[in-house]
Amino acid sequence: MKQVIIYTDGACLGNPGPGGWGAIVQYSSSEKIVKGAERDTTNNRMELMAAIKGLQSLTECCQVTLYTDSVYVQKGAMEWLLGWKKKNWITAAKQPVKNVDLWLQIDELIAKHKIDWQWVKGHNGHPENERVDQIAREAVLELK
Repeated sequence: MKQVIIYTDGACLGNPGPGGWGAIVQYSSSEKIVKGAERDTTNNRMELMAAIKGLQSLTECCQVTLYTDSVYVQKGAMEWLLGWKKKNWITAAKQPVKNVDLWLQIDELIAKHKIDWQWVKGHNGHPENERVDQIAREAVLELK
């Protein structure tokens, strides 16, 4: 099984507002960058989109180490997702899960790949996290 590293980040100018996402996908000595943006979104949606699009860029089942600076994404994928599914996408506070459309996509990708979700502190000098943050911000600025 291929060993892949993915670094992800989302950015939003206002929350909600225009937002962008980026992912750096590394395999062996190669690297691929994927990015995109939306006109009216939230930071959490962009963080989720970065992870989704990074994982969707893989063409086969992989062993993935995915780095995110979003506790929401990391804990959601590792701790909360199973409970949300069991409770029919209702939170512990008896509210509908926000961004359920994106969490459903994450759930499908978790079934396809073996993913190790790693949290890294944002804006703390981690080179790839700083790069992917810049990629996400550039994606927002590229909106026409």
